[in-house]
Amino acid sequence: MKSLIIIPTYNERNNIKALIPQIFSIIPDIWITVVDDNSPDGTADEVRNIMRKYDHLNLILREKREGLGKAYMSAFKSTLEDKDIKSIIMMDADFSHDPRSIPEMIRQSDNFTFVVGSRYIKGGGIVGWEIWRRALSLFGNIYCRIIIRIPIKDCTGGFNMINTNLLRRLDFEAMDSSGYAFQVELKYMLYKVGGNFKEIPIIFKNRTEGESKISSHIIREGILAPWKMVWRR
Repeated sequence: MKSLIIIPTYNERNNIKALIPQIFSIIPDIWITVVDDNSPDGTADEVRNIMRKYDHLNLILREKREGLGKAYMSAFKSTLEDKDIKSIIMMDADFSHDPRSIPEMIRQSDNFTFVVGSRYIKGGGIVGWEIWRRALSLFGNIYCRIIIRIPIKDCTGGFNMINTNLLRRLDFEAMDSSGYAFQVELKYMLYKVGGNFKEIPIIFKNRTEGESKISSHIIREGILAPWKMVWRR
């Protein structure tokens, strides 16, 4: 049974060029799918170049940028057609998620159907963020937990591992979060269909290349999304 990493990208050429070899150096038998939203900086071309060296690397090229949630759902749907994939790992391309945490995620997936790389449990943390962004993330997670009532400290984190049998229980058509609120909605729905969670500590590092994707639209979506989830239930 295989484990597959899904990495959504938009203008991440320099990061992806360094990240993929690092992942394969740590876990040579892992599979990786990059989902690129037609990046103008040539990210997809860079992935194609790297594919010449690694047989376990694939590319999904989308026509346009539609947000993090749409990119992941596109990859989920195609990935779930492969019955040999046991688990899916979600991670960012900007080195904020340390590939060295992946082996521990894989070990924990033997006993848990959803493993969360958590900044907000003992041993976890954040490096390189301004105070305002730390406060926004911390209070955003508290806000989400109060409203949707799931037993997870890091509701908004994007470094996760999901058992594919659990993921197949979801109705993707019922999901409407397109930005970073997708991470909250995904955890909420997985919890509701019976997922058992394990949080492991990670140190989240601010991106080393490129610009942050956070915007006022993403913040507004994050405020409204938890209420929409509860109302739909």
